[in-house]
Amino acid sequence: MSQIFLYYAAGICQGRITFSGSEVFYAPIDLRRRTPMQDVHFEPSQLGGVLPVSEIAQNLALYLEAHWFGDGVHLDNGDRFEPYRRWGDGQIWARRGATAVDVVTVQGDVVAFVLPARYGMEVLVRPGMEYVTPLTLYEDASLSKDQYGVNNLGTFLVAMRDGVRLATDVYLPEGISPKDKLPTILIRTCYDRHRNQRAFMRWVNRGYAVVNQDVRGRADSEGDLVPFYYERDDGSDTIDWIGAQSWSNGRVGLWGASYLGYTAVAAATSGNSHIHAVVDEVNVGSPFVDTVRRGGTVCSWPLLSWTLAQSVGTRTDFSIFAGESVNPAEVVDIRPIRSIPERVIGHRSGPWDLWAEHPEYDDFWRNCTLSLHGHRVTAPMLVISGWFDGDSPGVSETWRMLSMHDVPHRHIWLGPWEHNPNRARDLRDQHFGNDAVVYDYDIRVLRWFDRFLKQIDNGVEKEPRARYYLMGDNVWRESSEWPPQESHLTPVYLASNGRANSRLGDGLLQGNPPEGGASAPYDGFIYDPHDPVEEGEEREPENRRLQELRHDILVYTSPALTRPLKVAGELKAVIYAASSAVDTDWAATLSDVDDRGNSIRLSSYIVRARYRHGLDAPKPLTPGAVERYDIFLPNIGHVFKPGHRVRVSLTSSSKGVAFPNTNSGENPYDDPPPVMAQQTIWHTPEYPSHILLPLLED
Repeated sequence: MSQIFLYYAAGICQGRITFSGSEVFYAPIDLRRRTPMQDVHFEPSQLGGVLPVSEIAQNLALYLEAHWFGDGVHLDNGDRFEPYRRWGDGQIWARRGATAVDVVTVQGDVVAFVLPARYGMEVLVRPGMEYVTPLTLYEDASLSKDQYGVNNLGTFLVAMRDGVRLATDVYLPEGISPKDKLPTILIRTCYDRHRNQRAFMRWVNRGYAVVNQDVRGRADSEGDLVPFYYERDDGSDTIDWIGAQSWSNGRVGLWGASYLGYTAVAAATSGNSHIHAVVDEVNVGSPFVDTVRRGGTVCSWPLLSWTLAQSVGTRTDFSIFAGESVNPAEVVDIRPIRSIPERVIGHRSGPWDLWAEHPEYDDFWRNCTLSLHGHRVTAPMLVISGWFDGDSPGVSETWRMLSMHDVPHRHIWLGPWEHNPNRARDLRDQHFGNDAVVYDYDIRVLRWFDRFLKQIDNGVEKEPRARYYLMGDNVWRESSEWPPQESHLTPVYLASNGRANSRLGDGLLQGNPPEGGASAPYDGFIYDPHDPVEEGEEREPENRRLQELRHDILVYTSPALTRPLKVAGELKAVIYAASSAVDTDWAATLSDVDDRGNSIRLSSYIVRARYRHGLDAPKPLTPGAVERYDIFLPNIGHVFKPGHRVRVSLTSSSKGVAFPNTNSGENPYDDPPPVMAQQTIWHTPEYPSHILLPLLED
């Protein structure tokens, strides 16, 4: 017996899916005319989304035969569901331990599958059962209505100020009058403008013009890829072009995620008067803050995976990006560093060579630094990220910039998410509750554009500025500011009897500053660049229990807590340290240690010592001299439970994030001979090393 479902994306019906025995058929709705088309054999690429229809088809019999009652459902394929919430006559079952593909039942019968994706919630639903699913959220009368098809005007080669032409696709709502003037949403991408284009049609369906562009040097655009450098001017020039089109009303919004987020924020820093709204998701930050030269270091695999994938040709090689066709562990060990692209992809990389020609923070890097141009930002910006987003340093930089210049109507939304936000309720062995993913993710984005591009009075500007998820309590909270006004930076001090090496040592975190003679003045370790600390390259809730057995990691741990300790905001480690070398790195990590000894990483960052006085003032170390380092640690919202302990660890390397510092003080791209260094971390009344925790008051 065939099973028929309708497929919705972002609240808009895209077609009909029929499961017939072992076969799956798809009858799409024509994008332009919004009329049904004939059934064809289903291929995942037809959807333009991420709903795992093939996986659902493979397991459909399990879903239909399962007993959807009680405290949970465990299927033979390993899927696990928990009863989540009622939706009218429907019961939503939250999928745990994997991507959130939830199930909706009515009296025990499966009627829908729901994927709360970031580009738009995707729903498979039996015809007529939409009312028992979160699709009802799109019925909000204040939302732009889904009433248009898509008119693809084609590709335009838009000239930039230097004559380079960028491939630019324009999509308009079908059926509008030639006299109609439209607000526009602009997306600028390094990943080929045709990728994910179906996801952006949701805005065209609701009355927006959408412009999708390849940045220079990528896909069908002219010029060479110089990451970061041209994005401000190219974005502004493109926006001017949009403003001059006959279909444009002059109001432009920017959307971007990851590198696309950088292009959006960079364009906003141009101050172009046509910009009226920005939605920035998980944005890559400035090169010396986030990627390329994070904290002054030279980034390793996160940067290499992206750069090599971009350097194969004009279109991204996603098998390299994902570390599938190359071995990341082998790639980061190749020397000299300059030769890595030739050894891996068979030819040189323009961006890699260019960055090597700028080993210090100079005018090239200043042009790429978002915060230096933040005074020009005037458009309302919605910033979205997660506690485990690998680009969270860039998100923090963007938010600090907006706050410094008091940009009106700035809002931030931070979830228990990775770089692909709103995907799952569990990461590694950490569990965040069924509310960790939301069904209105894309609706909040739409409301932002509706308010500031269409000027619909939906009240988003009156909502609290910050919305964040407090892990541990597993609840969403709101605040009038970020960091929350309810949080206060509180120092917690490092102490030991001189043997803080590894988690088996005597390092201690304490509330009182150190007193003279009460403990040893410092802890020491030897940093060997040939034997760096191995850590994951992403900011995941990694269990560091094994790494913390290393003698070259200093570990400071609080006593077991007797009551919950809640933190929300940015952190900072203030470290007083000395090295026998003329340069080195310092890496700081905050962890939550549970009652079984697992040490779960919450926030971390790494800095290069030569930039301790600022990126504009590099200075070699005086061997043995104690210096102060202020190490920023990205945003976090977390509850340390009673019985758990707070842990801070310090070391001088993080191979998955940055190439090990040779300690020589010479150009890192020249691969100077490594020098072993004797490192000391001080904790005395004169040098009170500590971490500043944003303690949250209820």
